[in-house]
Order: sequence, then structure tokens, then C-alpha cells
Amino acid sequence: MSSRWNGSTDQVVVCSRSALVELSAVLPAAGRFVVARLDGARMTDADHAFYEFSDALFFPGYFGWNWDALSDCLRDLNWLPADGYLIVVENAPRVLSSSVEDRHTLFRILSQAVHHWASPFGQPEFTVLLLCDRDDEAALLRQEIARADDGTPHRDGFADRRP
Repeated sequence: MSSRWNGSTDQVVVCSRSALVELSAVLPAAGRFVVARLDGARMTDADHAFYEFSDALFFPGYFGWNWDALSDCLRDLNWLPADGYLIVVENAPRVLSSSVEDRHTLFRILSQAVHHWASPFGQPEFTVLLLCDRDDEAALLRQEIARADDGTPHRDGFADRRP
């Protein structure tokens, strides 16, 4: 994966709206790319989160409307071929704010999808950008993501399933 903003090595990039973003850090130099914009304020529960992802990335009809299905679709994307994918979640601190468990599950799935596409066979580029209004919100969200995906084996059944 290409370089991250502010020297971050996080799998899911978190930044405030005031951060400078170089497109070359998230998009391939040439080719076709998909930019999916989601609104964290609309992801009040798991069902709404599934809808936002399904709508933004045109998930196929067989999408199962559960965490396993979301994980599978983010690792596949064959119905939406591109040289790069950028998923931008605005209002990221509001994502699934009423359920810490669901929120951590989503963060693990996003991290695993980024890791999956970053593998040696992982073409195209795949980046998730979580946007916060303020720098302090971004710092807190980075800490929460680190706690959600602390490098231990995943207890929620979303093991790394590379092809």
C-alpha cells in the first residue's frame, strides 16, 4: 500500500478534515478507481451500516446483510472492477456509536479488508479513510481502532481469509 498521511502505519487511515491529503497516497497513478462516500451519522446500527456499504459499493443481490457478508464483499468486489478503491467515511466518530461491539467488529473488518488487498497478490489498491471534524476526535478514533484490532487472533470469527 502506498504511503500514509502524517507517517501513520494504521491499516485504516483516520484524519481530521483539516489534514492535507495527497491523492497519490490513496489512488493509483493511472487507471480506473472507485470512490465510495459513506456517512457515519447514518450508520446508527448494523443494518444501517450494511445499507450504507451496500449502496455505496453496489453490493450484489446475494449480499447477506451480516458481518460475514460485509467482510466477504469488501474482499471480493469483482462486480465493481477497478484499479483502486477509496472508501471515505465522513462523520466517522458517529459510526455505530450506540454499540461498542458492532463498532469494533466493523473496524476489524475494515482493517482486515485493507490488509487483504495489501497482500502481494492484492491488486488493486484499497484504502479506507475515516474523516473526523477535529484532530482530537481523530486521535481518539485511532486509539479505539487500535484497541479493536490489537493484533491478537480475532475472536469474532473474521479470521484472515486470503485466497
